[in-house]
Amino acid sequence: MITLFLLLMQRVGTILILAFLLVNVPFFRKLLPKREQISAKLILIVIFAFFALLSNFTGVEITKNNNLVSTTFLTGLLPSDSIANTRTLVITVSGLVGGPIVGSVVGLIAGVHRVIQGNGSDIFYIASSIIIGWISGMIGRYYAKRRSYPSASVTALTGLGMEFIQMMFILLFSYTGFQLVRLIFFPMMILNSFGTWVFMSIITAYIHQEDQLKAVQTHDILELANKTLPYFSSGLTETSAQKAATVIQHYTNFDAIGITDSRNVLAHVGPGSDHHVPQRHVVTDLSKRVLASGHMEVAHSKEMIGCPVPGCPLAAAIVIPLVVDKKVAGTLKMYFTDSSKLTFVEEQLATGLASIFSSQLALGMAEEQSKLVRDAEIKSLQAQVNPHFFFNAINTISALMRTDTRKAHDLLLQLSTYFRTNLQGVRETEITLKQEEMHVQAYLSLEQTRFPNKYDVQFLIHSRDSVLLPPFTIQVLVENAIRHAFAGRKLGNRVTVSVSESDHLLHIIVSDNGLGIPTELLPKLGHEVVNSEHGSGTALENLNRRLIGLYGVSAALQINSSSGGTSVGILIPRKLDKA
Repeated sequence: MITLFLLLMQRVGTILILAFLLVNVPFFRKLLPKREQISAKLILIVIFAFFALLSNFTGVEITKNNNLVSTTFLTGLLPSDSIANTRTLVITVSGLVGGPIVGSVVGLIAGVHRVIQGNGSDIFYIASSIIIGWISGMIGRYYAKRRSYPSASVTALTGLGMEFIQMMFILLFSYTGFQLVRLIFFPMMILNSFGTWVFMSIITAYIHQEDQLKAVQTHDILELANKTLPYFSSGLTETSAQKAATVIQHYTNFDAIGITDSRNVLAHVGPGSDHHVPQRHVVTDLSKRVLASGHMEVAHSKEMIGCPVPGCPLAAAIVIPLVVDKKVAGTLKMYFTDSSKLTFVEEQLATGLASIFSSQLALGMAEEQSKLVRDAEIKSLQAQVNPHFFFNAINTISALMRTDTRKAHDLLLQLSTYFRTNLQGVRETEITLKQEEMHVQAYLSLEQTRFPNKYDVQFLIHSRDSVLLPPFTIQVLVENAIRHAFAGRKLGNRVTVSVSESDHLLHIIVSDNGLGIPTELLPKLGHEVVNSEHGSGTALENLNRRLIGLYGVSAALQINSSSGGTSVGILIPRKLDKA
């Protein structure tokens, strides 16, 4: 029994060495995550069938007198002889890895071969091998559905159980059943279950290593994406490309990083920077092909890179296109000075980075377009204020021309000056408080000329003239108060404009002592057009939309009203004119 134990230990060791070599083959490693696919199952059947046949061929022959015959390659047996081998080990592992289909088919192949090897005797090996493959496969399927593999204890117990099934078949159906089982029971039970555990441990150790590596890579990629987002989202410029290339080199194993637009080199960090210089045209054949095709290219030699400069240290490269809106906007080039460093892992990494960086570029362009649209909308809203004020001013001047042409002439010049400076407000989203106050004073001079002593407008300014606010902000509120707050009241109409600063905020309040706003209209003002005999609320809605568009909902108009008057408050971030 000891001799058999040692001989079987050699066979198990051979299988485990081959298992270790198998797991280090990239093709097999790529197969494991896809083990539920039909194509993967077919390949697994071929691989494990080879292992099972090898187990039969390398078995230890046992004669009818229980003598051991150790040969290098066992091709045939006498009908009365038996084999002690590692077949059950391989069938069990095939089921645990590939499921019941793989396990059963490998068991069928191994069992048929064992019967042929014994010159047609011991047909029960076919049935026992299929059953072992199917049972271990069902256990494997249970764990595969949970995207995992059996634990070490489950694997060892499965190996022990499958070998026990084989022993029961031998005991029941073999000519020398009891004698044979007494000889092989302990060596095969111990070694095959141990071998099953080690075989699966080799596979699961690789899986865990891969998972840990992916976790580390995912962390690094997310960190890299976070670092490069501000640069790629600002567009492909020389400055942003240089900063992005530096970050990418820091977070990856590449020796050099280059970034181009559709024509020129924007940045190059690392070896080769003496001739891969920004602002020069793209010179490598590899980059030109990527720009033309829009597909990733991999070069494993200097010749494939196609750099025209002799002595260029760059020996291998991956060039990926940066695609925005289905057009190649540029390339990201990752180089090695040693071509052996370029592996499948780097290629996969490059593919992922291409998608991330292209998305960042697209995001930047989308944000820019969104900003342009938002600015255009705000400028359009600002432009809508001018006709509103313009028609009021013209009516005032027209009425004045009947009584005082000189005064009308002066007001017309003032109106001309107002609109000339007003053009700046249409072009810009923010102007200074001083400019806004000039607009309001120009408006008031026109209104008070038409209605002398009817309105008393007071300015309480506790803020710097250089503080910024949207054009026509105060003017709209003052005009709205003058037009709608006092109805037909002739005297005692007061409007107060208060501006102050605190805690990085600018406070604007325009209040009046008018008759107040009807309760049913108050919630609608600033949010929608209202139907009222006194006005539609268009100016307030316009202003409110501009404020929210520039600063967010926190800047929305705050309207409070009672029978004693109305106040409209605005709270926006405090910014100063840099000029």
